[in-house]
Amino acid sequence: MRTALALYLLTLAALTAAVPHLSYTFQVKETVTPPREWSQAYKAPSDLTIDLRIALPQQNFALLEQHLYEVSDPFHERYGQHLSQADVNELIAPHPHAVDQVEQWLESHGLSRDSISRSSAGDWLRVKVPVSKAEEMLNTEYHIWVRSTGETLVRATAYSLPVHLHEHVEFVQPTTLFSTFRPMRSSARLVETTQSSTSSSNTGTISVASAASGRVDASCADTVTIECLRQLYNAVGYTPSANTGNQIGVTGYLGQFANEQDLQTFYKNQVPTAVGSSFTTVAVNGGKNIQTLKEAGGEANLDVQFAFGLAHPIPATFYTTDGTPPFQPDSLTPTDGNEPYLDWVDFVLNHPNPPQVISTSYADTEQSGKSCRAVGVKSVSAYPALVPKSFAQRVCQGFATLGARGVTLTFSSGDFGVGDANPDPATQICFSNDGTNKTEFIPLFPPSCPYVTAVGGTTGVPEVAASFSGGGFSNYFDRPIYQAIAVPLYLTKLGTKTYNGLFNRNGRAIPDVSAQSTNFSMIWQGQPFSADGTSAASPAFAGIVALINDARMQKKKAPLGFLNPLIYTLNLLDKSAFNDITSGSNPGCGTPGFNATAGWDPVTGLGTPNFGVLKGLLM
Repeated sequence: MRTALALYLLTLAALTAAVPHLSYTFQVKETVTPPREWSQAYKAPSDLTIDLRIALPQQNFALLEQHLYEVSDPFHERYGQHLSQADVNELIAPHPHAVDQVEQWLESHGLSRDSISRSSAGDWLRVKVPVSKAEEMLNTEYHIWVRSTGETLVRATAYSLPVHLHEHVEFVQPTTLFSTFRPMRSSARLVETTQSSTSSSNTGTISVASAASGRVDASCADTVTIECLRQLYNAVGYTPSANTGNQIGVTGYLGQFANEQDLQTFYKNQVPTAVGSSFTTVAVNGGKNIQTLKEAGGEANLDVQFAFGLAHPIPATFYTTDGTPPFQPDSLTPTDGNEPYLDWVDFVLNHPNPPQVISTSYADTEQSGKSCRAVGVKSVSAYPALVPKSFAQRVCQGFATLGARGVTLTFSSGDFGVGDANPDPATQICFSNDGTNKTEFIPLFPPSCPYVTAVGGTTGVPEVAASFSGGGFSNYFDRPIYQAIAVPLYLTKLGTKTYNGLFNRNGRAIPDVSAQSTNFSMIWQGQPFSADGTSAASPAFAGIVALINDARMQKKKAPLGFLNPLIYTLNLLDKSAFNDITSGSNPGCGTPGFNATAGWDPVTGLGTPNFGVLKGLLM
């Protein structure tokens, strides 16, 4: 009898341990106010599969950040001694106790440890569960939300975790993330041209101090080509090597495919020596590589044609990352509503030799619950409107990890000035969506992440600020140490009364640098087009970085890696390293915006690159 009773008690204890969630005490982890363009439609089907990502705290991120700044500081003895994949994985791995607690929680909901996917460092866990199970785990309800533009998401406005897990879990998404990010191309401007892709009505030359010859072809004032960029940024005559181990990369999202045929046409027109060369396409999270002309992406083509054309023959990689599929009421296929940054960062960190510079031309609005509308777009909003702070900070940490490994990340700063480019105060929408309706400028993420290089836009010859160039101050990230001199100087000139309350004077300031961003002569779906936007500026700047890396690596020096501490230091040492842009502004939110001025400014940053000077300083 005693044996039978003992067996019964053991069995009962085991069953109780297997379902401890029945007695969990929950506490709210996050609550958001949905952006106003999203409307709750109906309860999500209980058997719809949802792909949850669970972020565990990185045990030694502060130490990784210290390493990052040391290897990125040109005056530090460790400059250029970037960390290995194993080094960073050890630093960002979660505490074993946190892993154990979260895995026990998942097991209590019937999820075996074998069913859990893990990032290379173990700081991300991924599980696929039906909505009914996710609701049970997170003590919430998921609904189908419909955007004014017709897009749909499966989301909750709040979720909870067992009290004991709060210190072990930073967030669980997609749950409260209403973001559907967009490429940074001004008003989505792709204009088909009737002339040859490289022709211009302007002839002769224009005096430009930064050019090696002191002059730039006059045609560059209204048609930007690879040769124009080389002239403007003092890179004429430099031929990089294909054999140093140097690489350049471009990211592609939202079903944007870089077309090989279009690239060959572009090369024939602008870089004849590159005809016949190609790039490597790497699929991330099921990303596709459709090569029919009608599927060619305007954004992807713009990015690869100018980044790879400027850097040729440096080996090039295009990352095609699967985006968020729309929810279909008649389909119960898994939904992945996370921004694809999560997939891309984890994928690249899991590889031992990523490209040394990677350009991205996509972004979201930073602030929780903000709305923003673009020129020519009637529906609110052209930008998505909700990136929770916890999510942005964690993705930003992933970018820091890549920087510590020696990767330069450039991001377009945005194409709507300080926020909403609509000039009419009666209809522009630069205000918070958190119930206060407070008027504010709209910073963008990821450009606001302090571990990436944000690239603003210029136009014309000589260069002035492009009026759409995104710039301002983060509400999520504090001003980093490398901006401790340049940014306060600008704020002093601005004064304390100008735009008081519209921006965070202590926030990370963007952009860091700039490059040409209008009238880029490209090929799309077999035809010549002209494109505008900081989408063009970021790959152009990345191309210059690739050339500098080439020069250094040919001399057995390390690539530049995380760029910002270096460039702010160089600007103090030699003002000619960047072409200071002192004319123009970035209006928005019913204001004239910020002005470009001598020194750093929140329109064009430190200015555009002077390759010849930078190369000399860094060799």
